[in-house]
Amino acid sequence: MRIIGGTHRSRWIQFSDTGDVRPTPDRVRETLFNWLGQSLHGKRCLDLFAGSGALGFEAVSRGAQEVVMVEKDRAAFRALQENCKNLGCANATVRCMDSLEFARGPDRPYDVIFLDPPFRSGYLPGILSLLPDKLTEDGVVYVETGEPFDPGAMWEVIRHSRAGKVFYQLLRLQGNGTV
Repeated sequence: MRIIGGTHRSRWIQFSDTGDVRPTPDRVRETLFNWLGQSLHGKRCLDLFAGSGALGFEAVSRGAQEVVMVEKDRAAFRALQENCKNLGCANATVRCMDSLEFARGPDRPYDVIFLDPPFRSGYLPGILSLLPDKLTEDGVVYVETGEPFDPGAMWEVIRHSRAGKVFYQLLRLQGNGTV
């Protein structure tokens, strides 16, 4: 899969062909990064359920100050490490651990959190409840699902779309920030 924008534009990333890795399509990534603005300069990003790393590597390519990618599948984790090395991503960290466990732990807040768990996992409601303390005041959460998803009253949907069987939306905490 290729990176579609930024300093690593047109560079290829390899990913593990495990059953749960489903890279975010180019068209969806293009829309998402139009929503976020083409530059993420100075932003801290968290890619939970990193899988192929498509979202995290796009963020790196678009100038994110720091990107943390969390993936528990060992084969996918090794592929993420190899891609970081091949792309020279000094500002990316890859963690091999459960995303829920990571979200429960202490950490500095993030400006952008990418949530693209396995579609049938049922993780989203539980993980969203853990994220308010993980966001900066103007922070946003990107959510990708295989069916329409209501994030609940705590979250405001600021943008949403659909591409084929992929539903995606950009959220922020009710009453916080602007996009």
